[in-house]
Amino acid sequence: MTAFPPLFIASVPVFRHYLGRAQDMAEKAGPDLMAARIADSFPAVQHFATAAGFALRAVCPLTGREMPDLPRALGPRLAVVRATLGAMKPSEFDGAEGRIITHTAGAAELDQTAEQFLYLFCLPNFFFHLTMGYASLRAAGLALGKEDFDGLHSYPPAEQI
Repeated sequence: MTAFPPLFIASVPVFRHYLGRAQDMAEKAGPDLMAARIADSFPAVQHFATAAGFALRAVCPLTGREMPDLPRALGPRLAVVRATLGAMKPSEFDGAEGRIITHTAGAAELDQTAEQFLYLFCLPNFFFHLTMGYASLRAAGLALGKEDFDGLHSYPPAEQI
């Protein structure tokens, strides 16, 4: 049995799972509530869309794939990103650990190893935007809990947080 490359395991299944959570939260919120925001941050819809973009921004350089054009609308964007991730093969990540990824972070130009790129840049940014989308919806009064965020927890209604 061949083990999957670590960068595949840490990216593709994680991104697919949590983008499914974003889709479920967006559906629960409905279009009007997706405009909710915390202070001067992006609205929830933009945070979820940015998280989706970060998923491919992470895996495309790791696999040598070109970054595809993504739909602007959240539903189609999530569908395209999840389908693209779902079509990726673990073998596409072979040799990724040896790559140096040159990219920008705001105005900063960075050269990072593939591991630094995924673990220190992409995953934190992905989860930042996912969490901000979730928090924006919570702040707007939508009843969301940890089980909505991760899809794993389950609490009796009186204990939901």
